[in-house]
Amino acid sequence: MSEQTAENSSRLAPLDRSVYFLAALAVLVHFLFNGKYGYFRDELYYAACGEHLAWGYVDHAPLVAFASWISRSLFGNSLFALRLLPALSAAPKVLLGGWMAREVGGAKFAQFFAALLVFLAPIYLTFDNFLSMNAFEPVFWMACAAIVLRILNGGSPRLWLWFGVVAGIGILNKHSMLFFGSGIALGLLLTQARTQFARFEIWAALAIVFLIFLPNLLWEIHNGYPTIVLLNTVIGHKYATVSPLTYIGEQFLLVNPLAAPFWLAGLYFFFFDKEGRKYAVLGYAYLVVLVEMILLHGKIYYLAPAYIMLLAGGVVWWERQIFSRAAAWLKPAIVAPLIVSAIIAAPLAMPILPVAAAVKYCAFWGVQDVRVENVPLNSLPQLFGDMFGWQEQVQALARAVHSLPAYEQSRVTLLAYNYGEAGAIDYLGRRYDLPKAISGHNQYGAWGPRGASGDLVVAIGFTKEQLDRAFGEVTPFETISPEYALPEESGISIYVCRHPHKNLADSWTEWTYLD
Repeated sequence: MSEQTAENSSRLAPLDRSVYFLAALAVLVHFLFNGKYGYFRDELYYAACGEHLAWGYVDHAPLVAFASWISRSLFGNSLFALRLLPALSAAPKVLLGGWMAREVGGAKFAQFFAALLVFLAPIYLTFDNFLSMNAFEPVFWMACAAIVLRILNGGSPRLWLWFGVVAGIGILNKHSMLFFGSGIALGLLLTQARTQFARFEIWAALAIVFLIFLPNLLWEIHNGYPTIVLLNTVIGHKYATVSPLTYIGEQFLLVNPLAAPFWLAGLYFFFFDKEGRKYAVLGYAYLVVLVEMILLHGKIYYLAPAYIMLLAGGVVWWERQIFSRAAAWLKPAIVAPLIVSAIIAAPLAMPILPVAAAVKYCAFWGVQDVRVENVPLNSLPQLFGDMFGWQEQVQALARAVHSLPAYEQSRVTLLAYNYGEAGAIDYLGRRYDLPKAISGHNQYGAWGPRGASGDLVVAIGFTKEQLDRAFGEVTPFETISPEYALPEESGISIYVCRHPHKNLADSWTEWTYLD
């Protein structure tokens, strides 16, 4: 059987059963561990946005808010329920890794190995362990990549219509889908696949993308492009910026340094291999997005969704050029260290260890040296530190509210400095009979003071100096320092404020900020 015939046979064969097993195992791992520690700051914020469904938000696309609304409506308000959809998203990532390996000619072992590498990648373990658009982003990117592969292998041009649907929904999940789309477009132009632009279907796909994205685009236009305004504010200020060489070097951490020979082989396969050059579109897409992220100072994990396709191509190259010519012992000799290293890395990506042990473990591996935001850190990296302190804050606010006379409790306003504190009040405060919070931070600022006059305010996260400028009477109630919380959420005070200098509606612009 010729190599080309074997490749076609592999592509037409059913996906190896081991890929399905790994997909199910990936979900199970998150079910076992995603209930530890506490709610992540952004999860609480997305849940609040889910109570205000809209076609856009100042700092993220609308789909994650809808996902939180679905989770809470169907499964309740538990931590497990809020993280159910991200956990489930682990399965299609693993399946896409195996499927794309098969699509570019990989036999059973290549399908298994690609799926295994995706399953073990620390960045995907992190993404899928809590609610954020990052959990779903690789699914949309790689579903589009898989559709392109099928088309390049002779699939119906009508598949471009499905590309349009997936890419359009992907933009509603995270606007970075536009960058990957630009990479695919340039990849088509730079290869023989440019003939696809002669097809009606690809232009129909572009129209579909535009129509799906249009409501969010109109929201952005109507609100003065707040997402772009925010990005101009945070890049170089809140986001940690690194040199191009450092940015490229830190990419090796995302999918496990020991896996680098495989995704690098994927780049080689797409550009230089006799059979793999057919799929060079995907190689160009990766390089285009890499350059875009370096130029725009994107966070180091913004390129993470693309590694699934590189791993798929890489293991096929290894299968043909290395494994097929080596002794049988080589496969387990390579797989075993990858599994061991993934087990070592897993507690750095997920809340597996007891928190006291996690502090020591993260310090041992120097995790805090890799930073994506310029925020002060404590004994835990930001990923874990942002899961602590919210319950203690809400309990302290409840004590402050319930210390007021009964006639005042019914008209108190809770004012939070940032969306994490406000989201915690909104999500956790119901058990303490607390009202919804107001805040000037990001989307909370756009929601306004919700009719509050400010005559009686219990505030958290502000300094006394800030509050003295707005109120005639500012009385400290309590200062809390939750263990393991990030410094910005530890040692913060709660104040009872009266006699505002201005009605909150009149002074609201003074409270709002983007960060």
